[in-house]
Amino acid sequence: MNPWLPEEGASGSSAGPGAATAAGLVAFSIGSETGGSIVSPAMRCGITGLRPTFGRVSRTGAMTLCWSLDKLGPMTRSVEDSLLVLNAITGHDPADSGSLPSHLDFDSTAPVRGLRVGYLPAWMKEAPATDVDRAALETVRRLGMIPTEVTLPDLPYGSLTLILLAEAAASFENLTLSGDLNQLKVQPPRRLALRLPSGPLSLRRGLCPDRPPSSSGCARAHRPPQRAVVRVPKKQARIFQDVDLLLVPSLRDEMLNISNFTGHPSLTLRAGFIEVSEARSDWAPDPAHPLPLFTPPRRVPPRHHPHRQALRRRHPRNGRHSPRKSLQRRLRESQRFLKRWPRTWLAAGVKVLIHRLSVPGEV
Repeated sequence: MNPWLPEEGASGSSAGPGAATAAGLVAFSIGSETGGSIVSPAMRCGITGLRPTFGRVSRTGAMTLCWSLDKLGPMTRSVEDSLLVLNAITGHDPADSGSLPSHLDFDSTAPVRGLRVGYLPAWMKEAPATDVDRAALETVRRLGMIPTEVTLPDLPYGSLTLILLAEAAASFENLTLSGDLNQLKVQPPRRLALRLPSGPLSLRRGLCPDRPPSSSGCARAHRPPQRAVVRVPKKQARIFQDVDLLLVPSLRDEMLNISNFTGHPSLTLRAGFIEVSEARSDWAPDPAHPLPLFTPPRRVPPRHHPHRQALRRRHPRNGRHSPRKSLQRRLRESQRFLKRWPRTWLAAGVKVLIHRLSVPGEV
C-alpha cells in the first residue's frame, strides 16, 4: 500500500521497495524496471527512484521479464542517497551478458546556471501535466537555466511495447504452456485483458489470443517494431544538439517508452503534492470493486506548493511534521547531480526522467 494513502496501492512491480522506503521501514531499497516500475512507485510514494543506464547494474539473481529492458536501481529518500547506493551496486558482472564496465562521477557543487533545458510546450498544457510541472519550468528559469522549446519526431513510440510483450511471452513460456498461468490469482475477463493489457495475465500471454503464446510465435509476430528501436535513438540524438536536458510531465507514456527502450537512466523525485478524490490504481476498472472515494480530497505526492516558502510535510508513518526543502532547493540539488550527466532528459514533478545517448560506461 501507499504509505501516504493506505487505501490505494503503491503502484508498479517495485511497489514493495517504494512503500517500504517511503514509510521509513528501510533506509533504501532496490527496485526493478522494465517499462516504468521504478518511476511509477517512486512517483506514487513520493521518494527518489534512480533507474540506471541499461548495463550499469547487474541483474544476476533477479527474476527475468524482458532481457532487453530489465534494469535494477536504488529507491531512496534523497538524490544523494541514490548516488551512494548506485556507487555500491554499479560495476561489471560477467554473469550478466548485458553488464558493462562503468564509471560514476558525481559533484554536488557543480553549478547549474546556463544549462539548456528543453521542453515541449504542448505537453505542459495537457494531461498528465499538472501545476507542479509548470511550476518546475518556472523554477528552472529562476535558477538561471535556459528553457528551450523542442519537438519530438512523429514516430510510433507505442509500437515499441510489442517487443516487451514478445520477450515476456518467451520468459513465461513454460508457465503459460503448462497451464499454470490459470492458477494466478488475478484472472481478468478475456475481452478486458485484450483491451487493457494492464495485468500479468495479458502481459505473459504476449497478446497472442488466437494460439498458445509460444515464444517463437509471438516473437515472429512482433518483429516489425525492431525497426523503430533503431530509428528512435537516432532521431532523439538530434534534440540534444540544442539542449542539455528535457523537462517533461510526469509519467508521459511516450517518454517512458523512449527511455526504457533506448536504455537511458531515469531519476524520479518528489517535488510537492496533489489532492485526489479517488484512490489511484494501475489496473483496469472493476465495477464489482470500485475504488474508494474521498471527501474531502486527500493530499498526496506529487503536487508542488504554489508559493516559494519552505514546505512542510507530514511523515506518512508517524504523522509528525518535519521541515521540507523548498522546490527551488530540491531542484537545485537534483540539477547539480545532473550536471555531471550532460545531454540528458529531465522530467518534472515527482518524476525526473534522465536520458543520455551514450554507452553505459560513459555515464
